Amino acid sequence: MKTIFFRYTPLQITIHVYAWSVLVFLVYDLITGNLSANPIQELEQRTGRHAITLLILSLACTPLNNLFGWRELIKRRRALGLYAFMYATIHVIIFVNIDYGFAWSLIVQTIVEKPYIILGLLGFLLLVPLAATSFDEWKRRLGKNWKRLHQTIYFIVPILLLHYALGKKGDFFVLQGDIIRPLIYSLVAGILLLMRIPRVRKFIASFPSRSLSRLRKRGAPPETIAQ
Repeated sequence: MKTIFFRYTPLQITIHVYAWSVLVFLVYDLITGNLSANPIQELEQRTGRHAITLLILSLACTPLNNLFGWRELIKRRRALGLYAFMYATIHVIIFVNIDYGFAWSLIVQTIVEKPYIILGLLGFLLLVPLAATSFDEWKRRLGKNWKRLHQTIYFIVPILLLHYALGKKGDFFVLQGDIIRPLIYSLVAGILLLMRIPRVRKFIASFPSRSLSRLRKRGAPPETIAQ
């Protein structure tokens, strides 16, 4: 046990435990029959939701580092992103295999009838090159293009959020129905994306030093008045 805590930081352990525990609970609920009356649909929804959750967490690493100076967050973006891709892949496999049994004609018909699935497919396909090139070797090979490629996450997240919102029973645009969770996810993602705008990012990066400067000024002794 001491060896584990010596090799891995608390944040690393937390990320791995969270990511795998979700899958463990899914399997447990499936085996014990604790899923809803439509277990396949629930599996699809839960895996998709956790994929988006992990993507948003990976998106939060840079802004939180800028705000709090927590450098380790930058090192954990890859793990969060890869776990998000893992759940997105499981989500797609459940849809294509378990739900539709690789009946491609029926899958195409469903896509035509439910256009939000196109958004989900597009988002997943865009995630594939990001996951494949997330390792250091590809970072060296691609050079500056690696950063450009991985900046597409700023477009992928909104696409997947729209897929998630339109897939719920309700109208996301008029705030009716089962849209509370997609709305919260979208607000959080919107704030995180806003924090990446250069001027906002610069303001956030300077926030800790400005706050420290104000505290020092408040703690400074008052100037004496010459008599």
